[in-house]
Amino acid sequence: MRIDVWLRRAVTVALAMGALCPPLALAQVPARFYWKTLSDANAVPLIYQSVSGNTNPFDPSHRVTSGANFDATLAMAGYARTFTLLDRSAMAAVIVPMGRISGAVNVGGNSVTQAASGFGDPMLEFNINLLGPRAQKNLPDVLRYEPGFSVDLLADLALPAGEYDSSRQLNIGQNRWYGRLGMPVVWQLGAWVPGRRTTLEFLPAVWLFGTNDDYVGQTLKTDPLFQLDAHLSRDFTERAWGSLDVAWYSGGKSSINGVSGEKLDNLGFGFTFGYQINDNLNFTFGYKSTLSDEAPDDLRMDSFMVTLVFGWHPLLEGVRRLHSEK
Repeated sequence: MRIDVWLRRAVTVALAMGALCPPLALAQVPARFYWKTLSDANAVPLIYQSVSGNTNPFDPSHRVTSGANFDATLAMAGYARTFTLLDRSAMAAVIVPMGRISGAVNVGGNSVTQAASGFGDPMLEFNINLLGPRAQKNLPDVLRYEPGFSVDLLADLALPAGEYDSSRQLNIGQNRWYGRLGMPVVWQLGAWVPGRRTTLEFLPAVWLFGTNDDYVGQTLKTDPLFQLDAHLSRDFTERAWGSLDVAWYSGGKSSINGVSGEKLDNLGFGFTFGYQINDNLNFTFGYKSTLSDEAPDDLRMDSFMVTLVFGWHPLLEGVRRLHSEK
């Protein structure tokens, strides 16, 4: 392979390999989110999501409000960086949600329309690969990389700093600590050639929630929530790909002043389309909706999500400049 072709391919592949996106805990986690890329890469995401249903999408416990109908617009911005830790691929990220939500809630037996807007709880994420190829430290590592069967350790932590009004049931911030522990799995199926890549991916995770001691003057507690996301993804071309997505929610029973609600046991299905616009910019569009959600206590939620991620790496930017000057 000629050196200029090799360099062009390395620049394209290195930033396209990973979604390089910080935590999407409040949104649908897309396929290829935990693909690995070159260490010391950077990314800035812009995420837009439109959600409707009977649960507050700013609250990952997905506590169902029977008979309610919420409409929300979320925007999320953040920063992510990949690095090498103990010779393994790792990523650290921060994301800040913002937006607005409105809907009818039950207050004292009466239906009352409420609305909230502002900044949500900032979230930190750390992810490290445990099983799979070593970290990609240089361009030859990128070209040799194949995920095979890889397993990561994932940890999220939300900081209770979002806007919160204790007199309202509907809020952007949640007034409590919460987080997630998970083990993302990427299973390579077939050849690892751009335009022909296929993966089966899983993300089993458990959400843990602190206590909100001032929920409309009451105490809100939530049991751990188990969530499983699965994706079957396939390249359409070297730049375009798609996936079929499944999510399962189980547990997460909430209680208010000791009065317990129902635990979740719901399925969601959707799809994702991704496109690499250029060497630095990635685009994804996704839709997800719950199934068998006719009962009042069933989780009902459907969402559209659009993501733009701008990624860069000093080494690759230097390679591209040298190539352009030839």
